[in-house]
Amino acid sequence: MLGRISLLILIFSFSTFIYLKYFEKKGIYYPTKQIVFTPANFGFRYEEAFFGSEDGLRLNGWFIPTENPRGTLLFCHGNAGNISHRLAIIELFNKLNLNVFIFDYRGYGRSQGSPTEQGLYQDAQAAYQYLLSRQDVNREAIVIYGKSIGANVAIDLASRVKAAVLIAESGFTSAYDMGKKLFPYLPIKWMISIKYDALTKIRSITTPKLVIHSKEDEIIPFRLGRNLFEAAPEPKEFYQMQGTHNEAIFMARKEYQFKLDNFLSKYLPNS
Repeated sequence: MLGRISLLILIFSFSTFIYLKYFEKKGIYYPTKQIVFTPANFGFRYEEAFFGSEDGLRLNGWFIPTENPRGTLLFCHGNAGNISHRLAIIELFNKLNLNVFIFDYRGYGRSQGSPTEQGLYQDAQAAYQYLLSRQDVNREAIVIYGKSIGANVAIDLASRVKAAVLIAESGFTSAYDMGKKLFPYLPIKWMISIKYDALTKIRSITTPKLVIHSKEDEIIPFRLGRNLFEAAPEPKEFYQMQGTHNEAIFMARKEYQFKLDNFLSKYLPNS
């Protein structure tokens, strides 16, 4: 009897491990290839850009200029869809007099490859280097912005490069903390290899930071965003929103623009 119970425990543990490995590979990233809209559909001028990652992949993005820009925003998007699903948010940033450069991670849209944690970090670095190569980008006024998993990518990038400001929206402290939310009774720490450890990285970032999180975020707990803010050194600000993970920004569009405008005015040289 004891042997049978031990066998069942072993089978359960192995099955759980296999499931978590499958989830780690297939349940974190939800890329789509089809570009459903372009900035032209929203009346924007834009430049399509192709650039290379450190490990040789061809990546794709859009550079969307604005008149008399106060800076250039590097947009690290979330884990689903592709750049064509972020045009409504790009419009909002453009109205704040920001050039916007949004890029697709490997495996998303027209970018080659398959997404991985280290791959996303490399892709953000490549996008940043692309901005530095442009003559129409003020290197002293680069805004690194990330939403959801993109906030963790943005935090990683800001810990390694120079930027005027960092805006981290709906980010999380680490994959381990998110795993405990999804699988509270499993030893997640020993069963997954991804880290997305933004909590450790944000402690070293002296760039001015705006951390944004909705109290009602149903995907990434508010406390994780708040913990990121509390771990960050000054200068920093926290903007608490209301509404769901994907709807909060549109529920408070005017307030959102006002908060970002005030924050950017403090730290961008042309504001």
